[in-house]
Amino acid sequence: MRFTTLLAAASSLALLSSAAYAAGTDDGDVDAVIVTRLPTEPQSVLGLTVITDEDIDRRQAIFAADILGDVPGLSLSRNGGFGGVTTVRMRGAAGDKTLVLIDGVVQNDASSPNGGYDFSGLDLADVERIEILQGPQGSLWGSDAIGGVISLTSRELNGLRLGLEGGTYATVRGSAAAGIVGDRLAVNGSVSGYRSDGVSKAANGTEDDGFESWTASAGGRVSIGDKVSLDGRVRYSRLQTDIDGYDAFFAFGDTADRSESESWSGFARLRADDVGGLDHSLTVSGYNLQRDNISAFSSSYEADRATVRYTLGRGGAEDALAFVAGLERDETEASVSTGDTADLGATSLFGVLRWRPIDPLTLTGALRYDDPDDFDSETTARLSASYAVGAGVTLQASWGQGYKAPTISQVVCDFCFPAGPSLGLKPEKADGWDLGASWRSPDDRVFLQVTGYRLEVEDQISYGIGRYLNIDKTTTTGVTAAFDAEVGPVTFKAGYAYTDAINATTGARLLRVPEHSGSVSLGWTGDRFDTQLTVRAEGEQADSNPSTFSAEIRDGFVTADLTGGWKLNDKITLTARIENLADEDYQESLGYGETGRAAYIGIRFRN
Repeated sequence: MRFTTLLAAASSLALLSSAAYAAGTDDGDVDAVIVTRLPTEPQSVLGLTVITDEDIDRRQAIFAADILGDVPGLSLSRNGGFGGVTTVRMRGAAGDKTLVLIDGVVQNDASSPNGGYDFSGLDLADVERIEILQGPQGSLWGSDAIGGVISLTSRELNGLRLGLEGGTYATVRGSAAAGIVGDRLAVNGSVSGYRSDGVSKAANGTEDDGFESWTASAGGRVSIGDKVSLDGRVRYSRLQTDIDGYDAFFAFGDTADRSESESWSGFARLRADDVGGLDHSLTVSGYNLQRDNISAFSSSYEADRATVRYTLGRGGAEDALAFVAGLERDETEASVSTGDTADLGATSLFGVLRWRPIDPLTLTGALRYDDPDDFDSETTARLSASYAVGAGVTLQASWGQGYKAPTISQVVCDFCFPAGPSLGLKPEKADGWDLGASWRSPDDRVFLQVTGYRLEVEDQISYGIGRYLNIDKTTTTGVTAAFDAEVGPVTFKAGYAYTDAINATTGARLLRVPEHSGSVSLGWTGDRFDTQLTVRAEGEQADSNPSTFSAEIRDGFVTADLTGGWKLNDKITLTARIENLADEDYQESLGYGETGRAAYIGIRFRN
């Protein structure tokens, strides 16, 4: 497979030498975000949320889904607790329109019918930072980024971290990570494991459905002279999940079904800084996923993705003028239900330019040309402006385009009747705009932001009468608000989202997108003790009953989690966490079971 060669290259560089993907960032740009392709100060990016290592620790989040549900504008649906298929929708767009990156490597499953990503087992043990950029980002990342992008950056660790936790449902989680960081050489690695007896995936079930996951990663970098460096990383994940399905009478409930998946991803990068006045980067990345659905009608799937990218640019986050331009070749291969394989590829050119003509004003433009092998070429653009009015007030606006090429399953028309490839299928297209205002206090302890947006998706691909067709148009109009405050040892965070997402063809509400959602967290950090209470609420949402396949309403819910830590000394901390504090009987997705009150205790060592 093409992936094997790329993985070998990435592994070799990782063993030689950061996990840091932020190409072109300088030491002075450590807080710059890189989901924007060009290192950028966060305050100038509209629709951006950054989740830091400290945020993950305070929340005691094990998996990405544990913390992404707190972000306004994101709606999370899970087909049952402990490993149930988990989808994140951004601004009402379907989950397949969320592009997921780990260290810049695309993770979306090319073998699934819609090409979406399952967040159920995305372990955060080796993750230092999550950057979430909402709205269509086709000009930055090409296909699949209609709703937005979720980019995770792995940790470059200097020292040792150990963790062990156990609790309700016979749940056990352990993790270990170690690394050495020097001026010219860095090596690091981590491993984490998780298992639980779980709860029934079907809300009407009685048997426990277990979940087990393993994740390991290794990365490094080495400097060759003053201008040239190599870095790379590989990541491995293995999941085993008990799931519920349909019996011989096609009734939804307890079954012996299960799913297993195994994935590898990695990148290797050569950088040359300030050569001919420009910074150059050549990156080779790859991804492989194998998944098996084991039931009375078992099936197996495999997906490979290989990407080669060359970029050149100049300027960091604090420079008045900065740009990056690149050339990219992406090739994807996947199997379908018949066992046959097919492939898709695309060649792309892109560029991002940021200009600060006067200190208060930042202008950014991006343009991308994608030339898929099997479809007409697509050009997408994005424009944004940020103006610091004064007294801590900033006004922002942006407009962007996105597109999503048909997946391999849609092209070959897998599960279609009569069999045969799709004819005339076109990429989905999107336009979106944002208007926002924010205020930050002079001491940087209080922050308030309000954003209004609209997203329109045309030619959305749906499964019609036995075939995939471009038939739908969807629109989302919404408002998000975020408030952060830090007063002495007390921290307060609140987020709210109003999301009006409809199928413009039928007027019906889009499934699994609550109209109202929000979260509030209150934390306290002392010299030795810290605690945080997080309350998350969702209003009712349109859904589909898995037992009857009819459209129904899933009730709203409110849940609360409480976390705490006690430092025995500078290196060892005892942790405790209670999830679903009020023992709420709720469902993330209609017909699927969730946990009741659950408690966990653990210990952390950090050196």
